[in-house]
Amino acid sequence: MTLTCELDPLVDEVVREQILALWADVSNAGGAVGFVPPVTPEEIVPDLDAALAAVADGRRRLVVGRDEDGRVAATAFIAYNAHRLMRHWVWVYTVMVHPRYQGRGYGRALMTAVEQAARSFDGIEAIRLTCRGGTGADAFYSACGYKEVGRVPAAIRVTPTDDRDDITLYLPLT
Repeated sequence: MTLTCELDPLVDEVVREQILALWADVSNAGGAVGFVPPVTPEEIVPDLDAALAAVADGRRRLVVGRDEDGRVAATAFIAYNAHRLMRHWVWVYTVMVHPRYQGRGYGRALMTAVEQAARSFDGIEAIRLTCRGGTGADAFYSACGYKEVGRVPAAIRVTPTDDRDDITLYLPLT
C-alpha cells in the first residue's frame, strides 16, 4: 500500500470530515497532536477550523496523504512566518498518520512530501517543527533528516503528573 500526497487539495466537506476523523483517531491512539485522549471530534473542530482558515487565507499550506481508497490517511500543515526576519523558513504543524498505517512508511512519505513542498516555495531555506518528548517522534524526525536544535524541559503538561519536553527540530533545505 502506498500513500499519495497532494499539496493544497480542494478541502470540501468530505475532506474536512476525513481530516477531523483522522485527528480524533490519532489523538485517541495517543498521538501528540494537541489533545489528550479521550477527545471527541467536536472538541477538535475549533482547531481544525482555525487551521483550515489559515490555509484559505494563505498563511498555511496543507499536505494531504491518501490511502489506496482515496481516503485521507495523513496530513501536515505548513505555516509561513509573518515576521519579516523569519520569512526564509516555515513551520510544520499537526503531522498525522492514521494509526492503522503507522509503521508502513506513510510517515516518511508524508515528510518527504512536506520537504518537497517547502523546497518549491519561493525563498524558503529551512523547516522547523516541534514535538512532544516521550513519544519517539523526535527519533522519527531525526531519521527523516531533522536535527534537534532546542528543548524546553517539562513545557507540555499532558496530565497533572505528566510533563513532557517540547522539542524543536530543524531541517535545512539549502
